[in-house]
Amino acid sequence: MTEIPRRQILTGLASLPLAAVLADPRLARAAAAELQEVTIETAGGRSVSAALALPRETPAPAVLLIHEWWGLNDQIKAVAAELAAKHGYVALAVDLYGGEVAETPEKARALMGAVDDEAATDALASWIAWLRRHDKTTDKVGTVGWCFGGGWSLNASIAAPVDATVIYYGRVTRPAADLKRLQGPVLGHFATQDRWIDEAMVGGFASEMQAAGKTLEAHWYTADHAFANPTGARYDKEDAQLAWSRTLTFFSRHLRG
Repeated sequence: MTEIPRRQILTGLASLPLAAVLADPRLARAAAAELQEVTIETAGGRSVSAALALPRETPAPAVLLIHEWWGLNDQIKAVAAELAAKHGYVALAVDLYGGEVAETPEKARALMGAVDDEAATDALASWIAWLRRHDKTTDKVGTVGWCFGGGWSLNASIAAPVDATVIYYGRVTRPAADLKRLQGPVLGHFATQDRWIDEAMVGGFASEMQAAGKTLEAHWYTADHAFANPTGARYDKEDAQLAWSRTLTFFSRHLRG
């Protein structure tokens, strides 16, 4: 494979749509390389790391990104780079796998299964608090996650004050008693062909959100699980673009309004 000069890649990234960057490993790697690794000690005394992307103009609202079951790979880092460079957010892509990244479904399943709920909650709540204190941010923070990270986007927003929550086909089984702790609205992207995050689960979530008196904006796509991942077999370009557009509009409304 011919290697593209890094300067040439970076010059062209700003003009490319997100899907094009994510679908090309070289472009995603170049975008990811622009992020800064940061490490903090959590409220529970754990050392955790994340990748930070800063926009040209600050202070700016912040978005915390939570990876799929694959781990914090170049794809998720490239989304953070996009949020910072093109949309003006302080973007923080967190790592819930301690630096490990899966290349196979078997490895991803093992890493996901090894996540300790208490430790992950501690990490996410600590990162949200860190973002609120950061001198480059405003007082607004949102979360977004995909698949494994979609469920944790909701969990993070229950554990710490968040102004806007976005869930891509993530597990949503929290009861109304927990959902009452949400301090901002929730946007959910779900797929009609998803065997795991199905209509029964999401319907129950909608009922629990209503019982909690919280706002849910849910969208259904005629697609399958992971339809927003350009590197996967179930990628649906049209639905992915629509979901991303809705995500950006949602963040703009609730983090900049």
